[in-house]
Amino acid sequence: MLFLPMQNNVLILDFGSQYTQLIARRIRELNIFCEIKPFNNLPEDLNSYKAVILSGSPSSVRAENAPHPDLSQIRGKKPLLGVCYGAQYLAHFHGGEVGQSNTREYGRANLSMIKEGEAFFEGVEVGSQVWMSHSDTIKSLPEGSVRLASTHDVENAAYRIGGEETYAIQFHPEVYHSTDGKKILENFLINIAQVEQTWTPDSFVESTVDELKNKVGTDKVILGLSGGVDSSVAAMLLHKAIGKNLHCIFVNNGLLRKNEFEDVLKQYEGMGLNVKGVDASARFLDALAGKSDPEEKRKTIGRVFIEVFDDEAHMVEDAKWLAQGTIYPDVIESVSATGGPSATIKSHHNVGGLPDFMKLKVVEPLRMLFKDEVRRVGASMDMSPALLGRHPFPGPGLAIRILGDITPEKVRILQEVDAIFINGLRDWGLYDQVWQAGAMLLPVDSVGVMGDERTYEKCVALRAVESTDGMTADWVNLPYNFLQKVSNDIINKVKGVNRVVYDISSKPPATIEWE
Repeated sequence: MLFLPMQNNVLILDFGSQYTQLIARRIRELNIFCEIKPFNNLPEDLNSYKAVILSGSPSSVRAENAPHPDLSQIRGKKPLLGVCYGAQYLAHFHGGEVGQSNTREYGRANLSMIKEGEAFFEGVEVGSQVWMSHSDTIKSLPEGSVRLASTHDVENAAYRIGGEETYAIQFHPEVYHSTDGKKILENFLINIAQVEQTWTPDSFVESTVDELKNKVGTDKVILGLSGGVDSSVAAMLLHKAIGKNLHCIFVNNGLLRKNEFEDVLKQYEGMGLNVKGVDASARFLDALAGKSDPEEKRKTIGRVFIEVFDDEAHMVEDAKWLAQGTIYPDVIESVSATGGPSATIKSHHNVGGLPDFMKLKVVEPLRMLFKDEVRRVGASMDMSPALLGRHPFPGPGLAIRILGDITPEKVRILQEVDAIFINGLRDWGLYDQVWQAGAMLLPVDSVGVMGDERTYEKCVALRAVESTDGMTADWVNLPYNFLQKVSNDIINKVKGVNRVVYDISSKPPATIEWE
């Protein structure tokens, strides 16, 4: 893992809240670097952290198995902010009282009282909307605490503990519905904790290139290019650091978009990268034959991906490293926030250790970045806007957009459908308004009528979402006349499909991909 030696970091201790990643997003928007760590796995060295934030949690502080970290090296020694569960934790375990609320306090609320003259609420006025999400409530504050804000239903909506820079809020400043949430985080981090706003794309490029030079030295590195934003930006960072010692490989796993293998190889011409194309489509499809479980498909693709790279590594003399375009959401979604398996959403084929037989170390220069940050880093290196504006595409490719088992015929059908959908978005000027789009082939044969004949053919679902980093996403309200045209084109031009539906679910509760 690449470590960024900065002295203005913020540590977020995660108690399993669905909103923890949003806290990190809001902090990064302030040009401040932050890291999320599970509450039960505190970093041994806390010197690089200027402030600490305790996240929310689905747990109750009153429960016997409540998350209960040792904060002795943090509380009173570093600026500390407890959010929701974090606020209840600071109250419950330090002399206050937390009890079950008479009603579940969830949704919009308004601050009805704000204590004057407090730096924490500077620029925030009475009536400001906040977002509540808890079933417990703080009934009394720890001794020496000062109430800072209330709502109509929550008396202790915010407080600070006297004699130390410890603050707590019962609401969630990180969500969009808390209208002054970003301002409150800014007040705490910049005005109170005095964290410097040094986290910028240029600073990331500079520090990462230096770190790569020190980490890799004169070793040779193999990088798997996908044609997407993440691997391309990772390649440029490594190219800046080690030049010709970077060997890029683009693998055709047989699950790419229509004509993507050829198009991607052309795309990299002129970028100065050393790129080799490897067509391993038959190898992947053979390995996937008969497999329908989503996790089994992901793991199979990951295994074959590593095997292909092992074969290629032997062709690059003295290769020592495998570089990957892993980004922060990949890491977060693959590791439970509470250290157990229950919160793991899905496995990612490029996250985790390599098998023993592959004698390559891993380097992941983008591991701490969200998707929008990757794009800004790419722009700071003058990379093509067309490349940086490409929609995300999952590593396992169309395998997780084909529900059920994989066959060459199913791949052909979905490639044709996807091409009509994506090209249609471009033709109608809608592509850049969408964060990610794709088509899903459903394991459903539906009845249809074509001419005078009844048909039993496949149903496909179209999906288009808007998002910032993929952690949350809303479905895009595409024009009806566009959907009508695309649906008509798909049914008329793609043999094997007679029904098209549009997915209008958001994340959460649904994920962006269907598998």
